[in-house]
Amino acid sequence: MDRRIALVPVALLLAACGNQPTAEDAKKFVDDAEAKLFAATNEAGQAQWVQQNFITQDTEAINAKASERLTTLAVQYAKEAAKFDAVKVDDVLRRKLLLLKLSLTLPAPADPKEAAETAKLAASLDATYGKGKYCPGGDQSKCMTIDDITKIMATSRDPKQLLDAWTGWHSISPPMKKDFVRLVELANKGSKEIGFADTGALWRSQYDMPPDEFAKELDRLWEQVKPLYLQLHAYTRWKLREKYGKDAVPERGPIPAHLLGNIWAQQWNNVYPLLAPKDADVGYDLTAILKTKKTDAQQMVKYGEGFFTSLGFAPLPPTFWERSLFVRPRDRDVVCHASAWDVDNDNDLRVKMCIDITEEDFGVIHHELGHNFYQRAYNKQPFLFRNSANDGFHEAIGDTIALSLTPDYLIKLGLINKAPDASKDIGLLLQKALDKVAFLPFGLLIDQWRWKVYSGQVPPDKYNQAWWELRQKYQGVAPASARGEEFFDAGAKYHVPANVPYTRYFLAHILQFQFHKALSETSGCKDPVNRCSIYGNKDAGKRLAEGLELGISKPWPDALEKLTGTRQMDGNAVRAYFAPLEKWLIEQNKGKPVGW
Repeated sequence: MDRRIALVPVALLLAACGNQPTAEDAKKFVDDAEAKLFAATNEAGQAQWVQQNFITQDTEAINAKASERLTTLAVQYAKEAAKFDAVKVDDVLRRKLLLLKLSLTLPAPADPKEAAETAKLAASLDATYGKGKYCPGGDQSKCMTIDDITKIMATSRDPKQLLDAWTGWHSISPPMKKDFVRLVELANKGSKEIGFADTGALWRSQYDMPPDEFAKELDRLWEQVKPLYLQLHAYTRWKLREKYGKDAVPERGPIPAHLLGNIWAQQWNNVYPLLAPKDADVGYDLTAILKTKKTDAQQMVKYGEGFFTSLGFAPLPPTFWERSLFVRPRDRDVVCHASAWDVDNDNDLRVKMCIDITEEDFGVIHHELGHNFYQRAYNKQPFLFRNSANDGFHEAIGDTIALSLTPDYLIKLGLINKAPDASKDIGLLLQKALDKVAFLPFGLLIDQWRWKVYSGQVPPDKYNQAWWELRQKYQGVAPASARGEEFFDAGAKYHVPANVPYTRYFLAHILQFQFHKALSETSGCKDPVNRCSIYGNKDAGKRLAEGLELGISKPWPDALEKLTGTRQMDGNAVRAYFAPLEKWLIEQNKGKPVGW
């Protein structure tokens, strides 16, 4: 996750304009805005870094104050930017003015007291999640962090233990609901003050197309990939039914959320051992190999850096290694959710992540470094253009690299001796589909829920009902236990209390397959696309760099064209990558119910 995007962004300098602003006034306004914005976002970035790494009442207060200053300026200047709507300016200046208006994710009201309340609530919700623990039976000596619960969900095959862990983690969020409801009210008030119907409409306006058109684009992409998801869901359901019995898993209905290997059932790769095809063993266990080689957290990051340098990118700066957090501290609470930071919006790149020596985190660190290398690629742009083409691009870049973490890549690193035979591809593809394809509907529904909340279509007394209705509609997943409105299950997902838009992750899971396919073709790979790795290929690295360097200086289709040769996002690239698996799943599901 890119923390620069997740911060309450963009503060603008209020220029002194006359009644009839001119192009010269607009340029002065933007120039001043970029200078002040640079300072304000850096101050807020430092405050948030400290707060997330040293969670105390004092650091929460410091972060809240910095966020308050930034947010107040942001709203004030977003309004002022609108004064230049009728002024004739060049294309670059026009885009900067547009970005100033659209760059808010949490627009506070102009009223100082309400702005302060907004910042305080946002910091408190973030910290409440970070401090979240489940203490079975209220026993403080047995408290479990999210790391502990994640491991249980990933490894246990005891349905009672899984239910307890799932229910336990979802107990951290009910206390957040009151503050979240108030934050929605304040954010909506701020959004209306800068000309949007609600905060959801503001978020949907940030994609170089009208909000309604963007919503239709998401529907189009989902329909492209849905047939593959339905086959994966059907196969997973009947295999879990074989494991846990007909009383635990229905033949035709949604799958119980606690049986899918993940706290939120957002990715299912941890239940792969229960679903693996016969003779699917690829002959190696990357987690075991990494541990046998006594790989530590820093070496995990070195592997990720090495991939990017093999493409022609410069190494990470020394400050990255001095200032990043790789291991959970023993002496304090931290927000351990993996994230990448560009603290000074120039070259102070960092990662904050509590790394486990696992295959999963091997991929995660490549993902996070994708943010860092993207941040540095566009740092020569004017400040307002130092961002990704759209927020889905930022999430996609690291995952594009992760698609190149093939057996051939592991051979080049010396981690394995030989690649498995092509006959093992079904197992590898199934593992990846349980991660990537299973995620798609979850990536879509988080903001579907929030947009309904922000618009008022879902009132506070229907939050949980609407949450589970959407999860069943898109995912075919059901709660592990009865869930009334005394619960706030959406709040048990980090991005909701942290106010991080989520559609970017859905887009990223579409875009990464487009990027991988195009870059593989550039590298000259003749193998099936799922077996291609661009590691070490400078031609692919050059094409990647050209797309990244644009930042957000142009509409995202321009960057997409640089990377892929096309201007439209395409879910068919996902289907192409998993084509052998989809054919196999259809065969396995013959005679079995598909859908729910």
